[in-house]
Amino acid sequence: MGYINESVIYNIYPLGFCGAPRDNDGKLVYRLDKIYDCIDHLKKMSVNVLVFNPLFESSRHGYDTIDYRKVDCRLGDNNSFKKICNTLHENGIKVILDGVFNHVGRDFFAFKDVQQNLGNSRYCNWFQNLNFGGRSPKGDPFWYEGWAGHYDLVKLNLQNDEVVNYLLDSVKFWIDEFDIDGLRLDAADCIDLEFFKKLRNVCKSEKPDFWLYGEITHGDYNRWANDNLLDSVTNYECYKGIYSSHNDHNYFEIAHSLNRQFGNGGIYRNIYTFNFVDNHDVNRISSDLKDKNHLKNVYTLMYTMPGVPSIYYGSEYGIEGKRTQFSDYELRPCLDLNNVENADYDLLNHIIKLGKVRLALDALKYGKFDNVNIMNEKLVYKRFTDNQTVFVAFNLTDHDEKIGFDTGCNAKLTDVLNDNEVIDVNGYCELSLKPYSSRILVVNDGSFKVNFDDECEVKTVTADVPTKKEKKVEKLKKVQKGRYRHFKGTEYEVLGVSTHSETGEKLVIYMSVDGKETLWARPYDMFTDVVEHNGKKINRFTLLS
Repeated sequence: MGYINESVIYNIYPLGFCGAPRDNDGKLVYRLDKIYDCIDHLKKMSVNVLVFNPLFESSRHGYDTIDYRKVDCRLGDNNSFKKICNTLHENGIKVILDGVFNHVGRDFFAFKDVQQNLGNSRYCNWFQNLNFGGRSPKGDPFWYEGWAGHYDLVKLNLQNDEVVNYLLDSVKFWIDEFDIDGLRLDAADCIDLEFFKKLRNVCKSEKPDFWLYGEITHGDYNRWANDNLLDSVTNYECYKGIYSSHNDHNYFEIAHSLNRQFGNGGIYRNIYTFNFVDNHDVNRISSDLKDKNHLKNVYTLMYTMPGVPSIYYGSEYGIEGKRTQFSDYELRPCLDLNNVENADYDLLNHIIKLGKVRLALDALKYGKFDNVNIMNEKLVYKRFTDNQTVFVAFNLTDHDEKIGFDTGCNAKLTDVLNDNEVIDVNGYCELSLKPYSSRILVVNDGSFKVNFDDECEVKTVTADVPTKKEKKVEKLKKVQKGRYRHFKGTEYEVLGVSTHSETGEKLVIYMSVDGKETLWARPYDMFTDVVEHNGKKINRFTLLS
């Protein structure tokens, strides 16, 4: 079945995560190097796959591609990303990139050629429905099809063999040069299925366990995920069911979806779906839930249902974010994952436990699914293989509850989510559940347990990647008002320098520019200091303007 069954996925939107300018300013800044500081955090959560939303060179948000074979300069360059990939692989973390093959940006080289040479351009047939019988909404003396009516996103003509070969060669480039392990296919429902067939053949011939999953928001998943096309799809049906069943106190909703998809006779039993509770296109789960006490149950459900779980960066801390009619930027903030404001560390610790539990239990990674007891506010289902059975029980109420179910065995249940508590059962079992809680119960002889004490080991890259000769870095001579960037990528506005009333120490006063306008104070000497980061000496803060 490939590596994905043994995986916990983490998903970042690089341009937002790194605090890149919204418009490509053409300046090369190694913002994505902040990934190095996140590896120990990822490994504590048992993350072993990292999905990068678009990082190819683009004009603005990543989905308006300029160059399919170049890392966006706002994030770094190809050499720096190659080093990142090597480091992630050294630490047991696979790399999946976002393949945006339905459309390109208006600055894409072939479209620029059409703008310059009009009907004489050799690239006229690269774009969907391009003709010279009218003007585009962008003022071009020709018409073309924009994706979903967005004319900054120019639809590619995937019936053109030259376009297809260009894209496939680009994919081979990322596999050969960066050893990537998979692709997320953006807007997969809009892409010609024959292209996916060719893409699969290329990727699987390069790496047999290469994983392809498509962004599908509706429809029959079997149309895209099968032995001829993609391996998997985004499970939007259960994404909605997970949060709304908690909001409505109606576990029947998610139980119905799970049974429809994965139960006996389920229509998606042969698809290992990509499961999520939020991403860069939808509200953060903490903003969608009416009662944040349900967060733990939400994640327990996602980690124990069939398919692979994915965490969207920052949501492990319970951060909030809603999309608006005009912008998705609140969903894609710049974050230091080791220093998140108002972090919910109780939720993080719960997710750390879930990661260890998932990877320890074959029934969760490979097992079949069956509902056992469904009630409005309580739910029990089981995951099972020939060699292991696991019951998962939920209570979404604000008080203690009991729920009974037939275990079908005379054995013991070990609750691996709650201190490896051992419970004797003889057929029918009635369990107590605390408010807003869940249990993950493994059928065994009483000796089974999951160890939560293992420490992760973060390895450094050993690959020989060429780098430019370093220049001598000197300490900042003077701090003035203006915009500065911290060496981890976050930007701040320096308001001035003050003097401590008791000690006389000079302090730099600065403010975050993420919309929250949090005030900070740092000793002057520390603010102007040089630090070592990823083997290089750099300024702790760099003046931008």
